[in-house]
Amino acid sequence: MASKILLVEDNADDAELTRLALERHQLGSRVVHLTDGAQAIDYLFGPKSAAEAADVRFIILDLKLPKVDGIQVLERLKADPRTRSIPVVILSSSNQERDISRSFECGVNSYVVKPVQLDEYMEKVSAVGRYWDTINERLVPA
Repeated sequence: MASKILLVEDNADDAELTRLALERHQLGSRVVHLTDGAQAIDYLFGPKSAAEAADVRFIILDLKLPKVDGIQVLERLKADPRTRSIPVVILSSSNQERDISRSFECGVNSYVVKPVQLDEYMEKVSAVGRYWDTINERLVPA
């Protein structure tokens, strides 16, 4: 079975657009959509998480999330040896330097600002999916 793509996005419209963009490379069916940071932490670190985390190819993470924000999720992911090597892409509407800097300080692998235009959104997210799924080599934890 192909590994999963974890999408942590509270906006249902953006989540659907992201799934559709990933579908351009036949990745849409592999998306596991979570709507807040607490769900992401539970999915990756909860009682049944070992197999789930091992099967995540990459994570698309929004910054502005309810319950636990994207930076807190990112910090938790990068602090734990079990999840540290999972690539994380921030997909956010924020283009503020402090958000971008903070994300890279916390170990994000890529930061993409959500485009406003539909065609540009689809193109960027599709390219992100293709890169992290098929071009980038994955470090598999021992």
